[in-house]
Amino acid sequence: MGNIEVNRMKNNTKKPEENLVANHLSKERSPYLKQHAADPVDWYPWCEEAFEKAKNEDKPVFLSIGYSTCHWCHVMAKESFRDPQVAQILNEYFVSIKVDREERPDIDTIYMQACAMVTGSGGWPMTILMTPEQKPFFVATYMPKNSTYGRMGLLQVLQAVAGKWKRDRESLIKTGNDLTGYLKKDMLRTEQTPDREFLDKVYRQFEDSYDEKCGGFGTAPKFPAAHNLLFLLRYSYATKMKKAREMADFTLQQMYRGGIFDHLGGGFARYSTDREWLAPHFEKTLYDNALLTLTYTEAWKEGHFDLYRDVAERILDYCIRELRTEKGAYFCGQDADTDGKEGLYYLFDASEIDEALGAEDGKIFRECYDITEQGNFHGRNIPNLLLTQQWNLLPEKYEDLREKLRIYREQRTQLPVDDKVLTGWNGLMLSALSKAAAAFHDPRYAQAARELAGFIRADCGLDAPEKFCACYYDADNRTPAQLDDYVFCALGMLNCYEVDYDPEMLLCASGTAKYVVEHFADPAGGFFRTSDQHETLIKRPKEVFDSAMPSGNGAAAVLFERLWRFSGEEDWRDQAQKQLEFLCSVSGKYPSGISSAMPVLFNQIFSTREILCAAEEVPELVRKMSEKYMPDMSVLVKFEDDADRLKSFAPFTGDFKRIDEKTTYCVCSNGACGLPFTEDSFSTENLG
Repeated sequence: MGNIEVNRMKNNTKKPEENLVANHLSKERSPYLKQHAADPVDWYPWCEEAFEKAKNEDKPVFLSIGYSTCHWCHVMAKESFRDPQVAQILNEYFVSIKVDREERPDIDTIYMQACAMVTGSGGWPMTILMTPEQKPFFVATYMPKNSTYGRMGLLQVLQAVAGKWKRDRESLIKTGNDLTGYLKKDMLRTEQTPDREFLDKVYRQFEDSYDEKCGGFGTAPKFPAAHNLLFLLRYSYATKMKKAREMADFTLQQMYRGGIFDHLGGGFARYSTDREWLAPHFEKTLYDNALLTLTYTEAWKEGHFDLYRDVAERILDYCIRELRTEKGAYFCGQDADTDGKEGLYYLFDASEIDEALGAEDGKIFRECYDITEQGNFHGRNIPNLLLTQQWNLLPEKYEDLREKLRIYREQRTQLPVDDKVLTGWNGLMLSALSKAAAAFHDPRYAQAARELAGFIRADCGLDAPEKFCACYYDADNRTPAQLDDYVFCALGMLNCYEVDYDPEMLLCASGTAKYVVEHFADPAGGFFRTSDQHETLIKRPKEVFDSAMPSGNGAAAVLFERLWRFSGEEDWRDQAQKQLEFLCSVSGKYPSGISSAMPVLFNQIFSTREILCAAEEVPELVRKMSEKYMPDMSVLVKFEDDADRLKSFAPFTGDFKRIDEKTTYCVCSNGACGLPFTEDSFSTENLG
């Protein structure tokens, strides 16, 4: 990119206040943008007006990307964006734009790719300097106000760039053009094909990076990456490789024992800052907790280990209690900071425990949950079970103590909530609620899933896919949905189908998937993040690798494959196969980076089972199937009242009827279907 000289500009003789103009964020709905509406920086949201201003006034653009629950975003805001000296330079020499990465992941994706290319890593807050044509020539993450300890300061960079824009603009423009050119390059393709060898490569990469001592993968920081654990569960199931299951189990147990799990209120923080899972980055996000609910629920199905069900339920209960809206949707997360201090909400002194619980119970709790006078985190304490030997055999009394402390904590201080409703993340939550409702037969989760599905379809507009929104703000849905939103919600509908077996969920998922194929497909392979109706940016982003969440492309492959198994329609099989081949071909040296798409490959290599049932109501036998870990099985239930709707989705069901008015089944496997038979000759034991 070239070095940017750091020469101080002469001090402006005007007072800082005289350079300030009204901030343009005051009417924005994003909590993150509203946090900056009172900054002295003349922020604009991402809009045509801002870029026109930059062109007309001949200024570079300063772009800052973050999100409301981000600790380091708060730090940079306090140090720089509320500082009159920084604001003066930004207002006089730049046009400044604020973007909420959760509201506009398309913008974030493009500039995060640029950041990773230049610096080798990424994160938030993200700092970008670019031309009025949106071409970046300087990218960084958090920057202190002034240079310190070898780290370049924001003030010095702004001064240098402002001077260089006047004296040597051509070099900045060239850097912007070169970097934009790199961003637009096509992905490298290889001859890797989806086969058993590819699956084994994925597994070996996880095995090679596995932390035998603490669980998880790599060193610090450690992210849950639930989709990788789901891969290990499936790999063990399909190949009988015990170590794959052991890796998943140990990681799930260590994450629960650590401070990354909120032992009082339930739910997981976004990641652990250390190897041991003790000290989290304290923000909680909906997507992590939805994905971890799925993982603990699936892990419970194989062996019915009570701990896994308990953790899944405590996550869901946390989400319902603290993130659920009146309409049955879910806010996107809770802040890492309280009263300007990171993690304050979650930390305890030993004396507080005794005050809240009494001396006797306080002593019992402190000994169990590693609460000491000296503390385990900057002089205070994060409750955890890492040092507790019998951590899975705690008496029921601890439930009461945890609840008492949770209530005390709520009364002590409040935790800020980001009240955006992100449709993609709610799609993941719909899958989590649905899987838990079916596995645990819990009517609370079933009702919550129904309400969330209704909200996504009606309020967010999924029933009219062209009107579907990415963010919901009290019916003010200005942001068009992107690939993740469509595929996560469609998969959520398929999982919701398995709660009540309402064919309307199948039809919704199918209609959504058709819209994705029509408007997001790249003729060169895969799917763009944005539709062909979306705003034009410097490139049309396309993500193929999983990150903290599964990629939209990986989820699309799974969506198409599941639609084929449910409907029997060959077009969906072709779409799934084409998508899987594309993902494998671009995975390069990191096949584990597309683990979210591997259920498609498992189902191609190993036997699958498709069951069609005709009944008056959901049979008990079908409900029992939901309790078992059988990821290779799909079930359709045909009710007489819904026969026509089911036939419109899956034509092969049209002639299938009950025999002698009894619940009737047909089992297909490896492309061949057996003869129909009644329930008196069928049991889950026949399914393995």
